[in-house]
Order: sequence, then C-alpha cells, then structure tokens
Amino acid sequence: MGLHERRQREKESIRASILQAAFTLAKSEGWASLSMRKIADAIEYSAPVVYDYFENKDAILFEISLDGFHKLHIELLKAQQQYSTPEEQLVALVDAYWAFAFNNKEYYQLMFGLGMQCCGKGQMKKEFSSFQELIYECTYNIIEKNGSNTDNACHMSHALFSAVHGMISIMMMRTGDIPSTMNKSTLDETVSSFIKSL
Repeated sequence: MGLHERRQREKESIRASILQAAFTLAKSEGWASLSMRKIADAIEYSAPVVYDYFENKDAILFEISLDGFHKLHIELLKAQQQYSTPEEQLVALVDAYWAFAFNNKEYYQLMFGLGMQCCGKGQMKKEFSSFQELIYECTYNIIEKNGSNTDNACHMSHALFSAVHGMISIMMMRTGDIPSTMNKSTLDETVSSFIKSL
C-alpha cells in the first residue's frame, strides 16, 4: 500500500470515528448536549482535528441524519418487497416505519428534529422523502384499483404520513402525558380505515 493510500485510509478512519463518537455520545447524553469538544475528547484528538473533517456540529448531525434516512429507506424497500398487493404493501411500509422509529430513536429524533432544531434544511437527498413516495405509490394504486379519482392520491398520502409521523412524535416525546390507549393498535386502526376510505 502506497503512502497516499495509507493517508486516505487514515482520513476515512478518523472521519468514521468522529461520526461514531458523536452518535455514541448522543445515545448516552442526548443530541442537545453534543459538542465538538466532547467529540474530540471521545476520539482522543484535539478539536481542530475534528474541524478539519467537519465545518461544525451541524455538518456532523447532517451526515448522521443522512445515514439514518438511508437505513430507513432500506428497511422500507425490504418491507414493500415482501408483498404483492398495494394494500399489503402499505400496511408493511407503515409497520416498517414505526419499527424503525422506535428501534432507532436517536436517528429518528435527529432526522426529523424532534426536541431539537432539524439539521440539513434544504439539503436532504432522495431518501428523505422515500416513505412519502412509497405510500403515495401504494395509495395511488389502491385508488386506481378501486376505480376512484387518482387526483386525490397525493393529498391522501400526505394525510397518512402526517398521521403516522404525528403519532410517533407524540409517543416518542410526550410519553408521560399520553393515554395508554394511544399505541400501535391505534395506528393499525388508522391505516385500516385509511385503506377502506380510498
């Protein structure tokens, strides 16, 4: 391995260490308490080294959020591919989205700015809207199959996304305030009613 390749590999290793340290700190202390100094201490480098790789904390958060959207996108595609009808696919997509949110709370909170300022405004890649696009596709196909007006597909799919994301956000951020009856079964009933309405 040449000197250039070795240096490049070392740079990639340090960059990955910065991102991993930031995510680990966030899991133990929360995103709000994250700082460039804490990240530098965690990887045992000076703060200027961290700034060599990322302009500021927001740049680190943006990179981690993109990783979260990418992981979510993969889970959604896997869920969709298990079924052939748009109704089954829609249920599977919502289930996968729900599971991702609660199995990856730190990612989800960062991705959607729950309890903090959302990072990367206007910079998101295509994965950012993958859930909305996939449920739109299913919604459109169900409406078309039912012989209804497909012009409503966009509005309806946005309404479903709002319901799913809203319920997750409430449950994730206000766990002490919400009634015990608001749970996954509530979401299942919402999706079932949504499909019947198309």
